[in-house]
Amino acid sequence: MSFLIKICGITRPEDAELACRVGAGAIGINFWRGSKRFVEDGQAREILAAVKPGVLKVGVFVNPHPLVVSESLTDLGLDLVQFHGDEQAPAWSSLAGNRVIRAIRVFDESSLSAATGWNPRYFLYDAFAAGYGGTGKRPPWQIVAAGARRPFLLAGGLGPLDVAAAIETVRPDGIDVASGVESKPGIKSESKLVAFIENAHIAAAKLGEGRV
Repeated sequence: MSFLIKICGITRPEDAELACRVGAGAIGINFWRGSKRFVEDGQAREILAAVKPGVLKVGVFVNPHPLVVSESLTDLGLDLVQFHGDEQAPAWSSLAGNRVIRAIRVFDESSLSAATGWNPRYFLYDAFAAGYGGTGKRPPWQIVAAGARRPFLLAGGLGPLDVAAAIETVRPDGIDVASGVESKPGIKSESKLVAFIENAHIAAAKLGEGRV
């Protein structure tokens, strides 16, 4: 499995096209109305049309109704569903695990137990927040490194300047970023996005060499 770089919170087709062009492996669109990066289905279609073949199209949901998820997968052509709320594995047993990213919000070792019962394509370890939105804060890296279930993505507070250190320290199977490559919420900065992906690729290559 190759190292995955996921750019999340995309709200514009031009940002999706840019992310794909400079090396992102996945694009995330937020369907939770509580998010500053929420997009309606019509807007999502325009964004997804700009995603090049081979790049994963991910829909981010928080405690959704199963029918909403089913319709989004079919109507929008999503590849993966990311659950970022309090969803429980038994309620989603009909959804193939290889189509799921399960977010785990980490504040201490006990919070890692939220992964129990899930067998997703990826876990995503993020910082704990009182709500469900991204905080721009990093989770405790050492706890994630010691207790994460693989394969997993690391999220939370990452940016161009610390993504290499995050990859070296936590040794994830991929990384996820939203606010760390933005000029303002929902609007990606080309310079930050390019630097982030370049630094992540370099660090991931070194990580791969260390695993041989």
